[in-house]
Amino acid sequence: MDESSEWSELSVTELKDALREIGMPISGRKKVLVTRLEEYSIFQAELADTKSEEDKSESFLDRIRDLPFPALVVISILIVGSSGGAVIYGDEILDFIQGEPEYVLIDFDNEKAREFAQTLVDLGHPEWEGRMSGTVEEENTANSIKSNFTSMGIPSTMDEFDVNMFEIGSEPDLSICTPGDIGSIFGGPTPCSAADVNRDITQFTHREDYVIQGYSGSIDVFHTENAEIVDLGNGSEDSDWASAASKIAMIWIESGTDGNTDLLQRALANDVNSMITVNSLVNCDDLVMNDCVPYFKGIDLTKFDFIPDSFGFIMVSKSVGTSISDSVINGDGRIQMRIDVDNQAISTIYVPCGIIEGKSDSIIVLGAHHDTVYNSQGAVDDSSGVATLQEIARQFSILESRLGAPEYTIYFCTWGGEEEGLWGSKEWVDKYRNMLSEDLRLNINLDMNHIDLERNNGLTIYGNNPKDTKIVRGISAKFSDVYTDLASKYSVNVNDIPSTDMPYNSDHAPFVYEIDNQPDDGMEYGKALVCYGSGSSEYHTYLDTMDRFNEESLAVSGIILGSFIRYLSYGEIS
Repeated sequence: MDESSEWSELSVTELKDALREIGMPISGRKKVLVTRLEEYSIFQAELADTKSEEDKSESFLDRIRDLPFPALVVISILIVGSSGGAVIYGDEILDFIQGEPEYVLIDFDNEKAREFAQTLVDLGHPEWEGRMSGTVEEENTANSIKSNFTSMGIPSTMDEFDVNMFEIGSEPDLSICTPGDIGSIFGGPTPCSAADVNRDITQFTHREDYVIQGYSGSIDVFHTENAEIVDLGNGSEDSDWASAASKIAMIWIESGTDGNTDLLQRALANDVNSMITVNSLVNCDDLVMNDCVPYFKGIDLTKFDFIPDSFGFIMVSKSVGTSISDSVINGDGRIQMRIDVDNQAISTIYVPCGIIEGKSDSIIVLGAHHDTVYNSQGAVDDSSGVATLQEIARQFSILESRLGAPEYTIYFCTWGGEEEGLWGSKEWVDKYRNMLSEDLRLNINLDMNHIDLERNNGLTIYGNNPKDTKIVRGISAKFSDVYTDLASKYSVNVNDIPSTDMPYNSDHAPFVYEIDNQPDDGMEYGKALVCYGSGSSEYHTYLDTMDRFNEESLAVSGIILGSFIRYLSYGEIS
């Protein structure tokens, strides 16, 4: 069997891990790493040939038990290679040699985590409460996080990136006017004009009744224009989009309705003037009885050649959608929709990172996004993740002072621009792609790792490296033994997902798909662990506040994933 082909099948990270275990240099590109391991393998084989017949008579397991651990790692790799890539056997050999690791759990202060989250929420917009990317609220948030790292004694950096971002100007307006009794047909005032003193106006409340969608442009539709609204049902490809040309299209969000990106593409292709989506599917009756609360969603900008400046795009609650249908589409009512949004803006977003230098250049990046949708405090999405990250960072600052430098260099980064297109993590990965391509060991992403006590479906952790998820399961079992009350209250599910199936829906995605610097050698996917909680029906709505915040639940992911980083960094040292 060709030995070099077996080494070549390993990723750069796996090659570096193997070299590090045997005390050899880890610098260089993949070809250099492969050659270095080939030469070491040949040397080990030559040593084996010099063994006496008496030595050879010993049982294989007895002999390998007495070897130093680095040599055992290499032997296990060689056996894995000779078995045609059956990695599971290599893991079993290592388990046999090492036994079950004695995992050491990190500490976690629930109340401190809540303090971190409350500080983030307090930095929100004075009226809309969000920390939208590109705003002064996001900048203040990033500076606050960086300051916290400094207070912990952790060196920190701040990266700034200028990206395409929509900017919201004045407060939007949505209302329905029912004309007075005497209209212009009798020579009276224009219906719904200021002179129509008998008109009746129903004013809807921004954030509670309707929410701007990204990337809406600016538009002014007044009652007096009597703008026509066309009901297109669920807005599928089979809907009569052409009938809504130069008009306002209304789409009902139901099971099977496509996302904002597809809907906007269809609207623009058919010269639709503006679009109103009606939430009749998500969070219905969970937050407001007999209603479905509107929520913010963005679009995938990469799917568009341009976004028009004068296209209005909002989502309304189910009750408001029903009112529009009854009063405007099927009645004499007139809609007014005024939106002030610049979707061609260039805004600055921020990425603060606290950095604990390790003994090696290999990197672990723990991340969470500090921005929120514009219309929400974002207590769960994702103040919970950023609060957990900061508490883990604080614990590692304490560990470093007690145990010294970790094996890996650990980055604690929070991302701006997640809600509008993963801008922060994408730009950061692009800036540091060479470093990450050479040295990234793992990215861990905390996105809504919060569990609602009343809507408790536990915690989900998934990863694309079976060796990592196996360790996480072991740590989770240790967590269950030590924290029996928490474990009985909150279940933990750890799942394996192939790299090609990792969803591109949060800040782990650039680390998985966009760090490969050697496309000619075949795509290499970054290693990632992703953590989600459960029960947040308030997602992207004005009700994602600290009222339901459950800091106790953050300890589950904080301890398990923090202890995973501890195990990689310090082993079994207590």
